[in-house]
Amino acid sequence: MSEFHVRSTIISRYAFTTVSCTMVNSGSEAREAVFEMQIPAAAFISNFTMSIGNKTYYGEVTGKEKKNSTDDKERHKKPPSPAEGRENGYETFKASVFIPRKMQARFMLHYEELLQRRLGKYEYTVSIRPQQLVGRLRVEVNILENSGIVSLEVPPLRNSRQKGNGKAEGDVSPPPSTVIGHTKTLAKVTFNPSVVEQTRIARNGILGDFIIRYDVSRELSVGDVQILNGYFVHYFAPTDLPPLPKNVVFVLDSSASMVGTKLKQTKEALFTILQDLRPEDHFNIIGFSNRIKVWQQDRLVPVTPNNIRDAKKYIHNMSPTGGTNINGALQTGAKLLNDYIAQNDIDARSVSLIIFLTDGRPTVGETQSSKILSNTKEAIRDKFCLFTIGIGNDVDHKLLERMALENCGMTRLFQEDEDAASHLKGFYDEIGTPLLSDIRVDYPEDDVEQVTQNFFPNYFNGSEIIIAGKLINRTSDKLHVEVTASNSKKYILLKTDVAIDLPSRNDIRGVPGLEDGKGDNNYIERAWSYLTIKELLNSRLKSDDIQEKDKLMEKAKSMALAYNFVTPFTVLKMKEAGLHSEPPQEEFISPSTDGIGEKVQSLQGHKAPPGVRRGQDKQRIKISKTSADGDPHFVIDFPSSKFSVCFNIDGEPGDILRLVSDHKESGVTVNGQLIGAPAPPNGHKKHRTYFSTITILSNKPERSYLEITPKRVILDDGERLVLSCGRSAVVRSRSLEVSISAFSNITVTIRDSISFVILIHHYKKPAPYQRNHLGFYISNSKGLSSDSHGLLGQFLSHEVKLLQESLNTSHQEVRQNQTEALKTNPTNTLKVKGRLVPVVWKQRRIYNGQQEVECWFAKNNADKLIDGSYQDYLASHPFDTGTSFGTINSF
Repeated sequence: MSEFHVRSTIISRYAFTTVSCTMVNSGSEAREAVFEMQIPAAAFISNFTMSIGNKTYYGEVTGKEKKNSTDDKERHKKPPSPAEGRENGYETFKASVFIPRKMQARFMLHYEELLQRRLGKYEYTVSIRPQQLVGRLRVEVNILENSGIVSLEVPPLRNSRQKGNGKAEGDVSPPPSTVIGHTKTLAKVTFNPSVVEQTRIARNGILGDFIIRYDVSRELSVGDVQILNGYFVHYFAPTDLPPLPKNVVFVLDSSASMVGTKLKQTKEALFTILQDLRPEDHFNIIGFSNRIKVWQQDRLVPVTPNNIRDAKKYIHNMSPTGGTNINGALQTGAKLLNDYIAQNDIDARSVSLIIFLTDGRPTVGETQSSKILSNTKEAIRDKFCLFTIGIGNDVDHKLLERMALENCGMTRLFQEDEDAASHLKGFYDEIGTPLLSDIRVDYPEDDVEQVTQNFFPNYFNGSEIIIAGKLINRTSDKLHVEVTASNSKKYILLKTDVAIDLPSRNDIRGVPGLEDGKGDNNYIERAWSYLTIKELLNSRLKSDDIQEKDKLMEKAKSMALAYNFVTPFTVLKMKEAGLHSEPPQEEFISPSTDGIGEKVQSLQGHKAPPGVRRGQDKQRIKISKTSADGDPHFVIDFPSSKFSVCFNIDGEPGDILRLVSDHKESGVTVNGQLIGAPAPPNGHKKHRTYFSTITILSNKPERSYLEITPKRVILDDGERLVLSCGRSAVVRSRSLEVSISAFSNITVTIRDSISFVILIHHYKKPAPYQRNHLGFYISNSKGLSSDSHGLLGQFLSHEVKLLQESLNTSHQEVRQNQTEALKTNPTNTLKVKGRLVPVVWKQRRIYNGQQEVECWFAKNNADKLIDGSYQDYLASHPFDTGTSFGTINSF
């Protein structure tokens, strides 16, 4: 082998890989050359070519006959053998040819895969096992992620004997000769070891797996939606969410075949897993062989130090004996979990699951796979998910895979080796932290078609939900996206409009794997086809109906042929090219940095088009005049008196003002913190002040608080949730709803009887005296008590009378119909709780200037209008719930 090159481009998690290998026969007679390459089991081969001397052979993807074809000698895949197998699965591509003496052969293999996110990272792996030292060995990987690349790492080479985290003890450095360079959105990684460096790694040419791990920038929003030439792909992986409680039953094989390393590794992993359970979780353990032993009969126990200690003792004392009653163990586990859910007032937000581990096939009780599958499905009844783990070579992989697929779980296969314990722990870590449940992603039916799976029972921390589809309305300039889910005690609705750049200028040309002209260089379309075929294969695996299985097979085959993918229903047949054909050239163009913002459309780069939905959201909000906005200007509306009163507060930067104080009765408090800015030129003020933070606290029926700034909303009701003000979202719990209209406003509704609207003022190019700030509006105060106080709260249940000052200096109450006549009189007076307050007539604009208010203005920091003085309304900190002067309570 004179040359071994791997070149790859990863665009938005979709990886195109080209492997090129040249072999030379310098001998005096023809010899067989074998090209062998391990590729990820999840990948689809999309092309293969060979040239021997002046002859070129190309691979043609054709449909597989219903009977297994045996004439495909040039290429075959086989299941991983113990030496090759790893938990994420490999398959081996092999091609052999005879090379005439003094000639060379060149092989080029193309394959594609959509990278899966696990434990917070995407992992791209290339097998470098040429089985001999190679003069020119090079790996080049280009990554383009418009969201931004973070946490890029290249760990040491991982070989088949060293699994787990793939790191040698104490060594975390990249392989020798590795060069890493990246900007915010582009990365290039090369590995180019000399023969001497290869020798230091492995003299036999089996270097191992070259691995790149990375993640992308993200926030809690509808995710990253990318659109190109009529297709879209949607990546959803929110962060900063509190974990959901788990109800988990561990079902562990303790049959005689588990003796030795397998049982030892299982126990080791379980000890660590038990230690990682959270205080709010509940659990139980079932050990099974031909007998089924339940640790705690008829219940799940809470996570306490004593229970964890006792569980570890139980696992430690498990001994391998007897046969394997898979059916009985799963029936027992399902009944245990079903009864627990039915008979206990379990947390509605909790996630229930069974983790099932075995090393063999059923030998006791029901041994027929189809019966075990139907019994398990009937027992679980879509109430919870089943996750299956197989250890060793004797396990029934298809049974475990289908059991997990049919019951919303996942499966993993591990080899029996020195690191099985870390694999088991790694798999548990993938599913051990559920963050959301019942996730549904919707798009307008008239805008999209052929959308892949859009409902997911659970979202686990560190993973990612991916949906793809086709656009029907190719002329639309936007795609509306809504994500609904449950989190903790809250119901979450996230929504936005994604702008669509129309013409095909978004193409990325020259992607490896597409040089044959098949497909249209649309990586998003290929990601959609990849996902669709995978779903068809899974649906066929789950189906028991022969006709439906055939229908799904034909559909998958048709799509695989259209996109030139080798699947279980298609094969790669080698054909000789014409006499004048050129030998295969390794065509490859690295992704260009020109116009990247246009090539990959991301929510982070687009705001909703003007007039789209944002305006509709505003219209639905009922705005009261009672408010504190601007510098800050206060307005109190008195509907029964048919007039409004207004005043200013000239506070100091850093002051925290009590706006509404009703902690003792309704449990609601609202405080606003001021930020300073220079006064405008020629003004009478020494400085301006605005609200930079609004804090809303509620302690009924449960304690919660909201901290709102122009950039973000923090909701904490025992569990912290961070939302961006630049993303439309709705979060709903039992007594509280927060609705964000992106870049516009936030509506907070408490127990359906109290509503506040917080207006977001954001300046694109602020003047020196302007600051991004908030306005506070009371939309509904019915739920606040008559004792409520604060700069605004004290007026919500009290009427104010307007008096006219006559010539004899006595005051007369003004009737409602006389108010208009008094507007020009500068010597009017308000009567407030027995106090007389001189006022003047003013006009004010509120709510971003959209509404004009005529009001009676009280001067001098609302002297005599408000109870006490301005200083009496200063809170000591944002969470101060003091309700009377001189009293400070801490939330």
